[in-house]
Amino acid sequence: MAGQFNLKQTIKQNIMLIALLGVMLIFEALISSMGRGSLFSPGNITNLIIQNAYVVVLATGMLLCILTGGNIDLSVGSVVCLVGAVAGTLIVTMKGNIYLAIIASLAAGGAIGAFQGFWIAYVRIPPFIVTLAGMLLWRGVAHIVLNGLTLSSFPKKYLAYFTSFVPAARDKPTLVFFVTMAIGGVICAAFIGGQVAGRIKKIKKNYETSHFPAWIAKLVIIAAVILALSFLLGKNKGIPMMLIISGAVVLAYGYFTAKTVPGRYLYAIGGNEKAAKMSGVNTSRMLFFAYANMGFLAGLTALMCVARFDSAAPSAGNNYELDAIASCFIGGASAYGGTGTVGGAVIGAIFMGVLNQGMSIVGLDANYQRAVKGAVLLLFVVIDVVSKNKKKLG
Repeated sequence: MAGQFNLKQTIKQNIMLIALLGVMLIFEALISSMGRGSLFSPGNITNLIIQNAYVVVLATGMLLCILTGGNIDLSVGSVVCLVGAVAGTLIVTMKGNIYLAIIASLAAGGAIGAFQGFWIAYVRIPPFIVTLAGMLLWRGVAHIVLNGLTLSSFPKKYLAYFTSFVPAARDKPTLVFFVTMAIGGVICAAFIGGQVAGRIKKIKKNYETSHFPAWIAKLVIIAAVILALSFLLGKNKGIPMMLIISGAVVLAYGYFTAKTVPGRYLYAIGGNEKAAKMSGVNTSRMLFFAYANMGFLAGLTALMCVARFDSAAPSAGNNYELDAIASCFIGGASAYGGTGTVGGAVIGAIFMGVLNQGMSIVGLDANYQRAVKGAVLLLFVVIDVVSKNKKKLG
């Protein structure tokens, strides 16, 4: 059964995409008028992806915490710093095996998340207090591990896993372009095939489906964006490994939150924890999982960041938690929990990335940049709270 097209509802559902497009066009006009190139140049697009891949990964993990009732994790920046220090010590100082160091670093991140998750889920200490304490504790431990020094010059073999491009043929630009476009075409075909199969399945089960012309338009627009991105990346160095890693995280957690029972439990807890518990959901276990998982993804982010900067520094991870939290709320996650998607968090992360890069290219002072980001975050949270209050009153 096909649904009727509703323009107002369609705009409301895609307001973040419209806002993102608007911001990109504004910065493009400003940058072009100032003679500073183009926001959509292949180099700028590649830099945008590499510089903001960590935000995507952290925002994905932060979303799971927020879903459980508007809870956040303030410690992720410090965890990134500490795990980076562990990786630097194992790889640079001790010259240890790269693969064992990666496993140990991910395990360290997961262990830190599990430690915090225990106090939050089973002792029921408020997440704000536990993660605020963690923010101070783990940063201090990181300084102790690093002894206040920066460890640099990671092995090229390690760097290649995070900073290389696919295909690895910088000296063959034609090959890079065609392979990148081919990969983009395969992704488009897989996406369209999945959407068609899903729609057919809904029709067979007599479920309501979206308006057919609107559905076609959505497929065309998304496919065009994928191909345009492939074109721009192909014109530069190819597909960054950072994009592949963050893309894999997004796909895995998007499936987890939307298609699995434990994923739906997170939404149920955020909607009404007491009702979820009475329905048989082990709310403590799910809270523990959300924070243990956040620690694991912070560990992955640390590995990405030390590779990107080729160093493990005491200042690493500063304000990373704020970028992740802002991305989730800007992307549609509710301040009360129970609402939000991985896709929305990704859009929020891209929005923050475009905002950062656009303001940097324009040459806006760093203090003004912080003010703008703070105002944008407040605006989106206010919109969420006001809309929720209207629904309650209506």
